[in-house]
Amino acid sequence: MDAYDEGSKARHLPDGPDGSLPEGPASAGSTPDSTPSADQESVGQESVGQESTDQESVPQHHDSQAPTAQAPGPQALGPQAPAADPPVPVPTPTGIASLPLRSQVVAALALAVVAVVACVHLGMVFLHVAPSNTVTKQHGRAIDDWIYPEFEQNWKLFAPNPLQQNIDVQVRAQVRGADGGITETGWYDLSALDGAAIDGNLLPSHTQQNELRRAWDFYIGTHDNDNRPVGLRGDLSQRYLRRIVVLRLDREGAGVKGAVVESVQVRSRTTNVPPPKWSEEQVSDTPVLRELPWWTVPEEDVTDARTEASAG
Repeated sequence: MDAYDEGSKARHLPDGPDGSLPEGPASAGSTPDSTPSADQESVGQESVGQESTDQESVPQHHDSQAPTAQAPGPQALGPQAPAADPPVPVPTPTGIASLPLRSQVVAALALAVVAVVACVHLGMVFLHVAPSNTVTKQHGRAIDDWIYPEFEQNWKLFAPNPLQQNIDVQVRAQVRGADGGITETGWYDLSALDGAAIDGNLLPSHTQQNELRRAWDFYIGTHDNDNRPVGLRGDLSQRYLRRIVVLRLDREGAGVKGAVVESVQVRSRTTNVPPPKWSEEQVSDTPVLRELPWWTVPEEDVTDARTEASAG
């Protein structure tokens, strides 16, 4: 009776053909008197049938599908203390911020001065190239003092007028030889010499491109058609152009060896650019010459020209 009460843990014996327990030798310790009664047999059969039904309802797992033991999760281990946040690195100051306070003040003032000067310069250049207006009429003298001669501009804003002429600057000289005689040289085409130096040169110098041209424009802008100076800059433009041509003559070896340039004469040769073939415009192809008077060359101009030529 105790063996059947233990349920699925009891050892089951195969049923006989009629549902009764099979006959066989009595187990050890059993006696003939221990044969179960009818009530006991019915109870035993019911228990065996119930246990077999329970075994069939329980699914059988293979070894490969057997559930594996899982490691306890974070919750199973109990509450943990929150991790401390890593320290935030402090950025190292760079630039002006890395300087001492006094140096920062000096640097800020220097930047402010540079910014103000840049703004003033841009404003002066704008007013210089802009059309005539109230500001330029009232402060034209101050604008010219700022622009000339270092920042002179040869173009006008809002009024483009591209050149349609080729202007060649030429010079000839009277030189005094070692015997005291005066000799007059031929015309040197200085513009053609500069053009030949620029052709084929990937990085031509600013002097080759602009020095002679700007000097001639400076002279024309400060003199009338009779070569009389207009304004206070007329004499300055004349001396500037004269020194340039004397330097070029010395570079080209004007006159015989040891000759000294006594005086020079400058002229311009202007020719119109031919219009394109499809244009109906008609222009003259006759060159226009403008000769300046002879200028006596001071001794300091000759000395400076030789000094610069030897240094170059």
